[in-house]
Amino acid sequence: MSFRLQRREDFLYKEVKQWQTRSLSSKKQPRSLRSRRRFQAKIEKAKSIVFFDYRGITVAEDTELRRSMRKENVEYVVLKNNMVSRAAENASIDSKIEDMLKGPVAYAFGYEDEVAPARILKAFVKKAKKCELKGGIVDGKLTSAVDMDAIADLPSKEVLISRMLGSMKSPISKFVIVLDQIAKQKGEAPEA
Repeated sequence: MSFRLQRREDFLYKEVKQWQTRSLSSKKQPRSLRSRRRFQAKIEKAKSIVFFDYRGITVAEDTELRRSMRKENVEYVVLKNNMVSRAAENASIDSKIEDMLKGPVAYAFGYEDEVAPARILKAFVKKAKKCELKGGIVDGKLTSAVDMDAIADLPSKEVLISRMLGSMKSPISKFVIVLDQIAKQKGEAPEA
């Protein structure tokens, strides 16, 4: 066998091998699988996720919305509904999520504050009057648009904690004031 013929056979052999490996391991499937796993990790990491119908908003409005979300550490993405559906299924989310994933849907992930994505989107919907909340996931449970609207009205976690501490401090303060008044009436109160 001549050198030239041997080179040609080697070349053809390599081409066939490359073609076989390309056809067996399609590049599209692993990328979508990686994306689904990445999204599933986001679902598990997020404290809340809000589904949002973004039809009708302009690029300027979308940019403003993204900017306001970044300030609150909320991630805003648009993903394929099929990928979201499969990732939610793998994350053991209720199958009723399919009803919320009809039409174009954007997703807002709240990693620190459960209320922030709903609050920001509700304010945006009031302002823009073009889009709507579709629902969401809070602590791994599927919630309706009405529930997300109610969650949006809740104050932030820090405000709730300060209100609770204030209410706990209030009875103690009133008790101290009453004791101080009783002591003053009897003339035994020390001067402050």
